[in-house]
Amino acid sequence: MAFMDKNFLLTNETAKKLFFDFAQDAPIFDFHCHLSPAAIYDNEPFADLAEAWLGGDHYKWRAMRAFGADEKYITGDAPGREKFSSYVKALSMSPGNPLYHWSHLELQRYFDIYEPLTEKNAGSVFDTVNKKLKSDGFRPRDFIKKSNVTNIITTDDPVDDLKYHDALAADDSFATKVTPAFRPDKLFGGSPSAIKNYIAALSNASGVDIKTFGDLKEALASRLAYFTARGAAASDHGLPYIPYADASETEIEQIFSLILSGTELTVCDADRYRTALLVFLAGEYKRRGVVMELHYGAMRNINSKMFIALGPDAGYDSIGDRPSAENLARLLDKMNETGGLPRVMLFPINPGDYYVAAAVAGCFSSSEANEQFGAAWWFNDHYDGMSYQLKTLANLGVLGKFTGMLTDSRSFLSYPRHEYFRRILANIVGGWVESGEFCLEYGDLGKLITDICYNNAAEYFSRKI
Repeated sequence: MAFMDKNFLLTNETAKKLFFDFAQDAPIFDFHCHLSPAAIYDNEPFADLAEAWLGGDHYKWRAMRAFGADEKYITGDAPGREKFSSYVKALSMSPGNPLYHWSHLELQRYFDIYEPLTEKNAGSVFDTVNKKLKSDGFRPRDFIKKSNVTNIITTDDPVDDLKYHDALAADDSFATKVTPAFRPDKLFGGSPSAIKNYIAALSNASGVDIKTFGDLKEALASRLAYFTARGAAASDHGLPYIPYADASETEIEQIFSLILSGTELTVCDADRYRTALLVFLAGEYKRRGVVMELHYGAMRNINSKMFIALGPDAGYDSIGDRPSAENLARLLDKMNETGGLPRVMLFPINPGDYYVAAAVAGCFSSSEANEQFGAAWWFNDHYDGMSYQLKTLANLGVLGKFTGMLTDSRSFLSYPRHEYFRRILANIVGGWVESGEFCLEYGDLGKLITDICYNNAAEYFSRKI
């Protein structure tokens, strides 16, 4: 069998037809990513392939460390050629790692390089790609355009001024719509002094003098209005676990006064505060038609020494295993009781929580909400993880309403991950058809595939409820 040829991952004839007739050319609605709106707007060329591939990509950094590469080739000051060579050495020893497939798909789709990447040809590939990166058609916006991306939702802090979103919206030369997502994570974690300092920044951005929890809600509502005026259709919350603890308004105000004083909260009081804040925000999201994404279960920065040296998002996060079922059910139920349950997308990092997420989402789905068990995320966006997520959703829900893949990347070259997902999707559904487990007329079957690849997400993030 040829190396990663046109039928890569497509093991049955129906899968091949579904992929090439429907999935391959469907646009991409990138509803969760970490691309910089400033980098999209500035559209500066990449210095070399090392910058384009390795800059800020903690997936690759983890693989290089696991291989035993020195940190100077990862986040250090080694020349780009040496960093790239070090990555290729690790990649060559990584069968089964999605990086192996993603890297080769990126070389194929963007640079017309179809040979396997090895230590022997690493230098020539580096030179060939660098030459292209210095020519027209290989800047950040070009990769977005080549990937047929209609919408990009970035990840933004409530205090951000969104000036680059405004600039992109006014730029008629760029067709892709770039909108912000509201991510208030800094209100949910960190040291007491860090939260207190962030509240001061939020006060400055909103123009609200925040002295009470009521003031905090007013400030957040103001900033959310600022975001939605710029097209924001999504919010995002990165939570180490799903909190839930009831408290009265008086108790929340007392807890918030402790936060403003820089006092360390007990676990119970912290969860009461977080619960109240999530329930309030959920109501605001519903009122404004904003999707609430919950990414939960990751243990962040667990290597303290390297966190001090490199900061966050450097590849030192892990899967956590705290129970989620009861708190998740109670949190969504509280939102629903108060009339503030928006469309919620659940992204557990622990695959052991997949059946919980799919089952709980089904308890709160309706014609209004249509809660989603989201795509395989982070440590799960490989062949097995995507397959397991798709089959879990198929087993417990309605696969045809799934909003499909997310990019979740800081790299402009990451869009072939959608192709990877689409090949897996086509292969699974095609296999069910050929085994006699599923049957639709071919046109309807194609619509199901196209809906999952693009249409469902486009509709989900544009609907107002």
